[in-house]
Amino acid sequence: MPSGVHIHNVRGQLFEAAERVLLRGGPDALTSRAVTEEANCAKGVLHRHFADFDAFLADLVLDRIRGIEDRTTTLRGAAGTGSVVDNLADALRDLFGPVTVAIIALITFRDGLRAQLRERGLTGIPLAVQGTAMIAAYLSAEREQGRLVDDADVDTLAPTLVGAGHMLFADRASAPPGAAAVRAMVATVIAAALRPSRP
Repeated sequence: MPSGVHIHNVRGQLFEAAERVLLRGGPDALTSRAVTEEANCAKGVLHRHFADFDAFLADLVLDRIRGIEDRTTTLRGAAGTGSVVDNLADALRDLFGPVTVAIIALITFRDGLRAQLRERGLTGIPLAVQGTAMIAAYLSAEREQGRLVDDADVDTLAPTLVGAGHMLFADRASAPPGAAAVRAMVATVIAAALRPSRP
């Protein structure tokens, strides 16, 4: 792209380009040159907006985290409606879309990115941590609604669901699991916590 041409929403365009490169080629393929070529802009554009490539990637992760935080409100609001199992299965399928799975792999792949995320106060495995908080908030709301037993251990159930969900979706070589497989896993994990339906 010629210099001097204004790009609207540079950050958003660069993030979308990075996600496409990551999905197509995995963490090895993700370089600043690959991102700017995918976004059809000069390499200097990225470096004008971010201190370095790992800072760019950290902002990409934070952008995805904001999306999870937004979905938390919606999911918590679904408490008391529909099926608990279906609500959780849908939330996990949404959480572990291809981009999120690829970004989690990227976080484990790049030392510099993990350092940037730690400097920004993020601990554990970002995205998985926020996903766990989202599921925990929903489970807590369902317990308050009386659809889970009073002693349902939300702090154990939430990371168990997210961990099992990640294992189902993490295989990049095959198609993502179908809705039935995700639902079956959720039903198994929360079986003891579900309050029996009233006749």
